[in-house]
Amino acid sequence: MVRATILSVPQILTNLLIMGRAFECRRRAKEARWDKMSKVFPKMAKLITMAAKEGGPDPMTNAKLRLAISNAKAENLPKDNIDAAIKRASAKDAQDIVEVNYEGKGPHGVLVFVECATDNSNRSVTNVKTYFNKNGGQMVPSGSLEFLFSRKTAVEFQLIQGMDLEEIELALIDGGLEELVVEDDLVTAYAEYGSFSTLTQAFEQLGIEVKKAELRRIASNPVELTEEQLEEVEKLIDKIEDDDDVQAVYTNIA
Repeated sequence: MVRATILSVPQILTNLLIMGRAFECRRRAKEARWDKMSKVFPKMAKLITMAAKEGGPDPMTNAKLRLAISNAKAENLPKDNIDAAIKRASAKDAQDIVEVNYEGKGPHGVLVFVECATDNSNRSVTNVKTYFNKNGGQMVPSGSLEFLFSRKTAVEFQLIQGMDLEEIELALIDGGLEELVVEDDLVTAYAEYGSFSTLTQAFEQLGIEVKKAELRRIASNPVELTEEQLEEVEKLIDKIEDDDDVQAVYTNIA
């Protein structure tokens, strides 16, 4: 049984490094400084439009849309933007948005997995290929890296005073919970890829407000880089993440 405890900062960083998530923390800190209106908001809106087009505009009957809206609200996407994104799905001139993945290697052999949502896959693949080529990397054939990452359900929630993490853990186990990772006042619940629905439903039953729920790719064998090497890799990742079609970028950096 996984034991969830509130850890000290050094313990947290040690655990994250072992799990291959220290780089994820570094990226999160950097993202917190981004201009959300120009970088994050358009991507959240695109996911809402996709979900509404796929399952209808009513979040009560469309779980995927309900989740997309919840994640958008967690990023402070204004209600007007959310409503507009839903309406775009039923517009006569609405273009189909598809999910596509690209794989590549960055500086120092770092593995990079890119997830996109795009209405023009030719544009997306051209852009992503250019980012790799101009920043010390190269794309590789689709499927080359997939087996080097495991897909996991990740549900984030805020640690509030009075919460009993041991009780929460026990209650979430039936929903597929594998472990809880605590970072300051942010808690992430991890489960297998196929447990996404059951885990998010378990949170609803507990009445815990979810900050973000998503599917992540976790590297099977994370590698450590020097600070100088990390800076080189981040130049590539920054370029990729700046693209409006890119929804997520995963690496095998510890």
